[in-house]
Amino acid sequence: MQTETRSRRGGGRQRRQDAATQTVSRQPNYRQLRHPFQPQSVFSEDEVQAIHDTALRVIEELGIKVLLPEAREIFASAGARIDDEMVFIGRDIVEAALKSAPASFRLCSVNPAREQTYENGAMLFMGAGGCPNATDFERGRRPGDLASYIEAIKLIQSFDVLHMFGFPVEPQDVPVHLRHYGLLHAQLTLGDKPVNINSRGRAQVEQGFEMIQIAHSLSGDDFAGGVWASTVINSNSPRMFDRPMAQGLIDFARAGQMVIITPFCLAGAMAPVTVAGALTLQHAEAMAGIALSQLARAGAPISYGGFSSNVDMKSGAPAFGTPEHIKMQIGSGQLARLIGLPWRSSAGAASNTADMQAATENNMGLWGACMANATLIIHAAGWLEGGLSFGYEKFINDVEALQIMAEMCITPVADAAEIGFEALKDVQPGGNFFATQHTMDRYRDAFYAPVVADLQNFGAWEETGSQTSAARATGVWKQVLADFEAPPTGAEAAGNLAPFIEQKTKEGGAPILD
Repeated sequence: MQTETRSRRGGGRQRRQDAATQTVSRQPNYRQLRHPFQPQSVFSEDEVQAIHDTALRVIEELGIKVLLPEAREIFASAGARIDDEMVFIGRDIVEAALKSAPASFRLCSVNPAREQTYENGAMLFMGAGGCPNATDFERGRRPGDLASYIEAIKLIQSFDVLHMFGFPVEPQDVPVHLRHYGLLHAQLTLGDKPVNINSRGRAQVEQGFEMIQIAHSLSGDDFAGGVWASTVINSNSPRMFDRPMAQGLIDFARAGQMVIITPFCLAGAMAPVTVAGALTLQHAEAMAGIALSQLARAGAPISYGGFSSNVDMKSGAPAFGTPEHIKMQIGSGQLARLIGLPWRSSAGAASNTADMQAATENNMGLWGACMANATLIIHAAGWLEGGLSFGYEKFINDVEALQIMAEMCITPVADAAEIGFEALKDVQPGGNFFATQHTMDRYRDAFYAPVVADLQNFGAWEETGSQTSAARATGVWKQVLADFEAPPTGAEAAGNLAPFIEQKTKEGGAPILD
């Protein structure tokens, strides 16, 4: 996709090349990225430790409400105090959990070239997730359906800078007890990246694990020996885990699959109004989830996570890309490093359309997560309306930002050849470097070629329709979908899955709650 897109959108530089040199040969590898910059800090070491210690007090003295009896029994067996649905978790339990939780593990894929090492220092991007609507400039805003979900999966598969699948669109036209079949079928047949399963009841989770094994002809030992699936577990801030989330956490831990524990602490609403207060609540809820996972199975792969931001105090609506959002991201990174675990953050936008506001919000959230050295950045492409819509044009413009960020992972060289003294000597004052040998040897590969940005001058831009980047993005996503080809593993996976899905559908699917 990278090379094809650049061939289509070479801009003025491409047109200046003669017919014999039209092909752009630059093909950077965006598949496995490492953070290029050192993590930043907003708190002193003493302040980070104070947040951590206060979070331990919260779960030990104030407690966490846990609605799933099985989860309360697990906590009780480890020595936690139980009072009805409230669980009071001693710091000794948390400290033991932090010791057993792995700091690094491998995310498996049917395509080994797509596998990822999940650890601090790695930089992974995931597209938008959980959007009940889809929107684009041609078809407008509409309730999410399976067709839109499939299109979104194809878009995510087409760009190497997106490393994992999620659930970009909620297909509301498929009954909930059957929905997981369509969700996983698309990921397993149209893509070859690490997959994601929603935690919507034990039966659906177990069937999801089975579908991965069937699709890729994995034995039980093959599946148990690797991390083949992930799930996002959201606590109900403040201080509560509901039944499906607690159950999903247990089920994934016991199966050795990755849990991304994610409190959603909006300062001023579900969390204290201060950055430090919101992070204290986030940290407490995350550590409670980490403890439950490790009690269910010591050594289970788990990701610390945070999706904390603030609300607009006039309307109560969530806000993203704000100064407070960025400070919470950086603070989250400090807390994750304190406890020694890889972690997730999020970008996102509150804007209702793919405009300047949307780009600013998403890009500021992206930079905040990168300054914080987040292992995984979710909602990095396509997230609109605070998560209520997956935007096709927004997705394309976000991919541009992600690829630019990925380019920062390529370290420039400063040897004698690259410094180019001879080129500097060749060009007289007031001249240009277009025709120097130094330029001619490098011009095909020298610079990033954009996916959607237009680098023409005003006259050329006006002649081609005076389109904004959002308008141009419509043509890009349409072409990507028109050119899409499933990976070589897709046909076999589809054939393997067909009998299973047919049989389970006849049997009535799987309920959300057991």
